[in-house]
Order: sequence, then structure tokens, then C-alpha cells
Amino acid sequence: MYIGNVSNDEVANVLLKKGLDAASERSKAISDNLANVNTAGYKRKYVTFEESLKDSVYNLELKTDDEKHIKIGSNYGQIETKTDSSNSMREDGNNVDMDTEIVNQAANTLMYSALVNQMNSRLSMERYVISGK
Repeated sequence: MYIGNVSNDEVANVLLKKGLDAASERSKAISDNLANVNTAGYKRKYVTFEESLKDSVYNLELKTDDEKHIKIGSNYGQIETKTDSSNSMREDGNNVDMDTEIVNQAANTLMYSALVNQMNSRLSMERYVISGK
């Protein structure tokens, strides 16, 4: 029995889950930004995931704790919430641009939906293979 494809599927599922987690965290950050659009001195938050994933995508491999155990590495695509410390054009020091945040929220919603559709397709294929229906 060839296990290579199973392992690749498991890695893909882990990465899809991380993508969903990142989109969820990004949605929270954008919501915080929009809620604080009029708060003096507030600095916008943003989530990084894709950059970290790009850095590690070519190094995907199964990690082992013991030669008898196989574990998918969880260090690929770290999700981090960061604060944008760039200067503001506003006098109150707030650097949130409502229009940009709304566009970011729309793009994030599309990304989340695409990831959910991909995950659902994978689950449907697995159900079909198992049940034959």
C-alpha cells in the first residue's frame, strides 16, 4: 500500500485548516480595526500567514518524534497578529482607513469561502471513496 498520497492529503488538510484559522484571525483583526476607527492613537492590526507559508512551502515534510511515529509538522505557516506602527495622516494618531478595512474584509471573506469549499470538496471525495456512493 502506497502511503505517499495519504500523507500529502493530510498535509493539505492541515494547511487548509491553518488557512481557515488565519482567515478567522484576520476577520477578528479587521473587526477590531473597524470598531476602533475613531479611537485616538489606535494602530491597526493585521494578520500574517501567507508570507510565513511561502517561506516554508518548499520544505513540507513529515516530522517524526520517534522512528515509529509519524506526525505532520505544525510549524508551517505561522499565524501572527501584528500592529501596524506606520504614521497616520490623522491628527489623533489613528492609522485605520475604513475603506481599506472594508475591502480587506471582503477579500478575507472570499478567501474563507474558497477554503471552506475546498475542505468540503475533500471531505466529499473521502466520503465517496469510503462509502462508494
